[in-house]
Amino acid sequence: MNSKILLIYTGGTIGMQKDENTASLKPFDFTQITNLLPSLQQFKIDLDIFSFENPVDSAAIDHYFWIDLVNLIAKKHEQYDGFVILHGTDTMSYTASALSYMLEDLQKPVILTGSQLPIGQLRTDGMENLISAVEIAGANENGKPKVPEVCIFFDTKLYRGNRTHKRNAEYFEAFESANYPALAEAGIHIRYKEWAIDYPKYARLPKFHTQIDNKVVILKLFPGIHPDIAKSIIESPFSKGIILETYGSGNAMMHDWFIESLKKANKKGKIIVNISQCNAGSVEMGRYETSTKLINAGVVSGFDTVS
Repeated sequence: MNSKILLIYTGGTIGMQKDENTASLKPFDFTQITNLLPSLQQFKIDLDIFSFENPVDSAAIDHYFWIDLVNLIAKKHEQYDGFVILHGTDTMSYTASALSYMLEDLQKPVILTGSQLPIGQLRTDGMENLISAVEIAGANENGKPKVPEVCIFFDTKLYRGNRTHKRNAEYFEAFESANYPALAEAGIHIRYKEWAIDYPKYARLPKFHTQIDNKVVILKLFPGIHPDIAKSIIESPFSKGIILETYGSGNAMMHDWFIESLKKANKKGKIIVNISQCNAGSVEMGRYETSTKLINAGVVSGFDTVS
């Protein structure tokens, strides 16, 4: 039996095509995708298309967009074996990370992809990204999906969605997962790394979470940050969560005003998470005296372990 895959076009560069009359870029009609890419018909996959009525530039995406996506997948969950989401690259990692938590126990592939060049342009990377993403979403073994996770496929590699970030705005290898290996690599064949894929240990009914609190702030530390600015962010009455971007393995300045501000925020019930400004490596709170004081102030580790 063929796998049934829903291709969801939300917007982004991949969906643009040059207008022959004006030479400007305009949204591509994805209902005609098999005409542009007839090779999609060679897979043992039944492919349906859903396009957002108003494509969204990825820079304009917010949490309401994620809620719309989750509601769509929840509505179509029983009809399809997997989903491919076409998305702009600028915020693709944010969406992949959010969906990985909002689609709890989905146990079906949700593959995000896009491109650096429009799909109708010469030398586009969009065709290969789309074809491989569809093949991966439809791949199964003994009736079970090969990759039952929320992932990003880009430039020959399949990454766990919540481990990625966009690293390059110019070259085709736009994404990386510094602290976790690729789940699959596409060459002549698609090679899956089963040992790295998170296969469900038991069956659970999926939960579709649509309640999001966006009262979260990111505070990136830097030498000489002004106390009044930092305290206004940490102690803001409007935030409920703070992400501290610290140095190295989770270190920060230990000025009294800074530690006291963190303690005050913690006592008010704010969640304060420590992550590193480094792309690779993990937070090891307690390794140095500086991060030990953060622990005492109620800051929790964001880890991001290398494994």
